[in-house]
Amino acid sequence: YLAVALVLVGTYLYFYLWVTPHDEFALVRADKPGAAISLGLSLLGFALPLTSSIAHADNIVDMVIWGIVALIVQIGAYYLARLPIPDLSQRIANGEIAPAIWLGAASVTAGLINAASMTT
Repeated sequence: YLAVALVLVGTYLYFYLWVTPHDEFALVRADKPGAAISLGLSLLGFALPLTSSIAHADNIVDMVIWGIVALIVQIGAYYLARLPIPDLSQRIANGEIAPAIWLGAASVTAGLINAASMTT
């Protein structure tokens, strides 16, 4: 389960970084804390349901399916978080903290609800 979960985390990061218009890792390397906050909390928002799927899945295939669902939910959370703040990514790239916290909180909230929904 651990190896598959790590592959799912890598897959999540690949797709999340592809979807967001700002380059999170470049911003983190440039010491932009907002990028670290939003990316870190997004990763946590993905890991919460992934750990729930590990605990509740009957087999690895079931875990992978729920991992893919968690990925889709997190991408959806990113787009929903942009509704009230359309320039969210640009503001994070500019180093603003409040939009990053908003995005991170939305990601964790989506992850918690998703994780709770996976229990049997």
